[in-house]
Amino acid sequence: MRIRRKPGVSTASGPVVNSTVDIDAFARAVDPELLDEPQFVQLIDVMDMLGRAGTGVNLAAMRTETFVWFVSRASTAQLDSLMAHPHLRHVVLGEIFRRMTEHLDPKRAAKVDAVVHWRFTGAVEDYDRFETVIENGTCRSGTEPTADPRVTLTLAPADFLRVVTGGVNVAMLFMRGRVKVRGDIAFAAGLINYFDLPRP
Repeated sequence: MRIRRKPGVSTASGPVVNSTVDIDAFARAVDPELLDEPQFVQLIDVMDMLGRAGTGVNLAAMRTETFVWFVSRASTAQLDSLMAHPHLRHVVLGEIFRRMTEHLDPKRAAKVDAVVHWRFTGAVEDYDRFETVIENGTCRSGTEPTADPRVTLTLAPADFLRVVTGGVNVAMLFMRGRVKVRGDIAFAAGLINYFDLPRP
């Protein structure tokens, strides 16, 4: 963690610190494998809280390579605990979909025109729902449906985290009965390949 002090600026209560936090170095220094489930959830909770407080520790500022590495190091039990947290569940899922939007491979997806609906189990009521729209080599995501889907995938959010970080693929989850696919099964099996998300 690096803190730079801006010289010559002070207030009645003392000097003002202009801090720049290297969130990637911070995340890499904390190996999830060394934490138990409550500690892992608490760490994400603290990072989210510090981000909302404007401290410079911000999940959104973390490079995707680091984000993927961090999630891939977490155990299934840790991810299950994280996804059981009513607030952090939405924070992490929202962050994943934001990064998917940024990491669509425009060449691979140039001829793709598809709407994907995601339904995540374990929500307080019904499902947590997201929509991904791929068209004209671009991608956008949101929580409100805008069109009929080419495919709808229903799965546990922890399994979804494993898919996007390369720990498992949709076809394997389908064979294990851990994902329900309604619509174009072949498209769903290769969906993640349209994104250039880094691998840990």
